[in-house]
Amino acid sequence: MKTLVICSGGLDSVTLAWHVAASAQLHSLISFDYGQRHRRELLCAADCARDLGVPHRIVDLNCLTALLGDNALTGERAVPHGHYNEQSMKQTVVPNRNAIMMTIAFAAAASGGADAVALAVHGGDHFIYPDCRPGFIDAFAQMQQAALDGMADITLQAPFVDRDKAAIVQLGAELGVPFAATRSCYEAGELHCGRCGTCVERREAFALAGVDDPTTYQDPDYWKTAVAAAAQERS
Repeated sequence: MKTLVICSGGLDSVTLAWHVAASAQLHSLISFDYGQRHRRELLCAADCARDLGVPHRIVDLNCLTALLGDNALTGERAVPHGHYNEQSMKQTVVPNRNAIMMTIAFAAAASGGADAVALAVHGGDHFIYPDCRPGFIDAFAQMQQAALDGMADITLQAPFVDRDKAAIVQLGAELGVPFAATRSCYEAGELHCGRCGTCVERREAFALAGVDDPTTYQDPDYWKTAVAAAAQERS
């Protein structure tokens, strides 16, 4: 099955690309520049495509940035620091981001001869991002079947939708994914900040998976404080 992977350049989507390459026929990668301040991730997506020897396309969606509202990824809000929690990470929600990207990816797959579109949404995102939840994935797949009826039969794959990030790290380690060449941080700096929600989640996932984290962080130990504070809040 020739599969087009939506690849941001982050740990999850790069691991997905390697997983598809190992278990199926990787067709190509597609990435999106939607005005995100952390667009350094797109360089990582390009590196992934080069490593796996497949075409890579970056779709320019900067014309939509002004329509996406005031959020911490494309707007002026500060990126929230600390452990993932519903209130702080809501600031990173970009309305309909996955729906927009997936619609374009399905069109590209249909016109480019791919049989499937894969994306790396995972279980840890469910409570924050509505377009990462299983119900959305199932509904979107049905919508695309109707949208492409009689034109193409494209399958939607979301193999990580019920996995947590630690499980993705474990899989990536088994596949030999070059984790150092992936980007999770929501800040715009050259290095991972180590303090934003995605950096804390990434660092914690490596620890839970028992896998060495090769990432260089500006604040490499902050995650321990953030995780401890979150656990205290829950208790």
